[in-house]
Amino acid sequence: METSDPDLLVIGPYRRQMLKDVFIGTTAERTIRLVSCPVLMVNAPPAGSYQHVMQTTDLSDGSRDALQRVRALRIGDDARNTLLHVFDAPALRLAMSYTISKDDQAYYLESEEKVALRDLTAFLATAKLGNVAPRVRHRAARVHHEILKAADAERADLIVLSTHGRTGLTKLLIGSVTEHVLRTSLIDVLAIPPTQRE
Repeated sequence: METSDPDLLVIGPYRRQMLKDVFIGTTAERTIRLVSCPVLMVNAPPAGSYQHVMQTTDLSDGSRDALQRVRALRIGDDARNTLLHVFDAPALRLAMSYTISKDDQAYYLESEEKVALRDLTAFLATAKLGNVAPRVRHRAARVHHEILKAADAERADLIVLSTHGRTGLTKLLIGSVTEHVLRTSLIDVLAIPPTQRE
């Protein structure tokens, strides 16, 4: 792999074997740990060009760099592109949150959504990703569930995820969000590893 130095590695769908995946990970996960280029896992039957690419971000510098690498690949240039940020509303997870009235909860959630959209819009302004529409979604469940639900609701046919950084000089670590999406997504997933400087 290192000698060919590809811009993109494409792998096909795999048979999900629950016990095997638990102990040694999926083929996609093992592959992503070993390569430095983006990896496209094709899950859906080919049906032409992508129509809706849903990129995701945690608003970090690493995520910005990864998304810029995606743009350079020119995947989904003619597709609708959205950028999803799953935001937290910590007060709703407190043990005493049941004491907050439904109206106050709704107001709080609306305020947090506005802050999240503002932060995502600022991120987009600096990331220079082209014509990408911002989307925010409250983390009512685990992040990978929210990503998959958003992709389904928006009829996305490609999910773009950044993986985590390296730990010392050892192998690439895939974040749990990426891991879960890779294992459960029924649509294509593009995983972007960090650059060497990360």
